[in-house]
Amino acid sequence: MFGPKIKIDKSLYERLEKAAGKAGYATTDEFIIHVLEREVSQLERGQDDEEVRKQLRGLGYIE
Repeated sequence: MFGPKIKIDKSLYERLEKAAGKAGYATTDEFIIHVLEREVSQLERGQDDEEVRKQLRGLGYIE
């Protein structure tokens, strides 16, 4: 699995390794990918929520 790479500070990577082990992930990379996917999903959902709020405001349901 070769693809884009990102640089992570060594001390942060060591913390991620420990967290991945405690959480039961097979690899640190697997843990990092999961965390990033979860965060991006939350951000995307937040954008969707704002669009719904705008629509409800436009319809007069909320101020």
